[in-house]
Amino acid sequence: MRGIYLVGTDTEIGKTVISAALVYILCKAGYKTAYFKAALSDAEELNGKLIPGDTEFVCSLSGIQEDYEKLTPYIYKTAVSPYLASKIENKPIDIQVIKDKLTKLENEYGYVLCEGSGGVICPITDVDNKIYTLGNLIKDMKMDVILVCRAGLGTINHTVLTVSYLKNNGIEVKGIIVNQYEENRLCKDNINMIKKMTGIPILGVMPYINENKKNFIEELKYNACNIFKADEIAGLMKEV
Repeated sequence: MRGIYLVGTDTEIGKTVISAALVYILCKAGYKTAYFKAALSDAEELNGKLIPGDTEFVCSLSGIQEDYEKLTPYIYKTAVSPYLASKIENKPIDIQVIKDKLTKLENEYGYVLCEGSGGVICPITDVDNKIYTLGNLIKDMKMDVILVCRAGLGTINHTVLTVSYLKNNGIEVKGIIVNQYEENRLCKDNINMIKKMTGIPILGVMPYINENKKNFIEELKYNACNIFKADEIAGLMKEV
C-alpha cells in the first residue's frame, strides 16, 4: 500500500481541486486509489445528513464509490476549522479513529491520497493541553508530502516557511504543485524563487480556473491529464 499527504501552504488555495485532479488521473491510469480527509467542516445538510463537499467533489470527479464517512471520519456543519467545529458541536475528534480508518483504506486500496485540513501546523485536537497537529498525524502515519501553494503575491514566504517546517520535523516534501497560476511576471518570478529557495521540484503548475464556469469540470480534467503524469505521482507515494 502506498500513500502520500497533500498539504497546503494556506487555506482556500485549491487543495481539493488538486487532490481531485491527482486522484482522477491515477484512477484513469488504472491505479486503485482512495481519497482521505480526516476532518471536514462547513458541510451541507441534506435530508438530515451532513455531506462533506470536498469528499463528494473528489469522488464525483474520480469515480470513487465509497461511503463518505469511510473517507472522511469527522464531518461538521459549522463553517470554522474542523478543530474548532468539533468543540462547538461537541463532537470530539479521536486521533486513533483517524489512524484506524486510514490504515483500513490503505489495506483495501493500492494507493491513498490524503488531503490535509488547512496547513501543516493546524491543530486537530487539544486534549489536556497537548496539541496534536496535521504535521503530527503525517509523521505518525510515516507519510511524505506533496505541497500545494498559490502562484500569487505572498506565496514565497508561505511556501518556504512551510517547507522549512516540514524538513525540520523530519517530513519529506516530494514535490510542489503551484495552483491558481496566471500568466504574468509576478507568478513566473514566484515559481522561479520557490524552486531556488526550497530546492524542491515543481511537479506541475495548474492555471487559474473559475469554479463557476460552465465547463469547469471538463477544463479541470483536461488540465489534469496534460499537466500531471499518473506514473510520476504514483511513484512518489511511499509504501506504508
